[in-house]
Amino acid sequence: MADVFKSLKGQLLLDSGLLNGSFFHRTVVLVCQHDSAGALGLVLNRATNNKLGEMLIEDLPDCLREQPLHIGGPVQPSALSYLHSDTFIPDANVIANLSLGHSLEALVEIAESFSPSHQIKIFTGYAGWGPGQLEDEMRRKAWICHAAEINLVFAKESENLWRQILRDKGGLHRLLAHSPDDLSWN
Repeated sequence: MADVFKSLKGQLLLDSGLLNGSFFHRTVVLVCQHDSAGALGLVLNRATNNKLGEMLIEDLPDCLREQPLHIGGPVQPSALSYLHSDTFIPDANVIANLSLGHSLEALVEIAESFSPSHQIKIFTGYAGWGPGQLEDEMRRKAWICHAAEINLVFAKESENLWRQILRDKGGLHRLLAHSPDDLSWN
């Protein structure tokens, strides 16, 4: 009997410790799209030292010019993506009240809106998987799944996100969170 496809859209994928030496070592990836044609995600815990205004020559509102950039993944490093959240987004496309966008014009429009509760996180590049590739990685236990929450997507100290989520999951996950970068040091 064939496996039934189960979308991971709206899930966080955490390196299970098997991705040492790869781009995805100790990353937290939000799966934004996932269907039988493949998957697209954004790495949440890889900030750059740059701000959007330093990377684009576009005329941007000050609030966008000062937004930090994050490395969304190794695919198309010049591609712009962003996640935005607000109290109520009826047509959210990732999880409730969280949407993925790629249009600079739409990003400017969101930034200039008068909502005091919106949040924006901007990425260069993305993580991508071809048909069946993510499912294969899941079978090999390369990733640990965790339900996405807006507070985790917009965590202030994103560099500690991988450890924080694993500690909160408890059990063996807590041990992984406290392991050294190189397991041969144990």
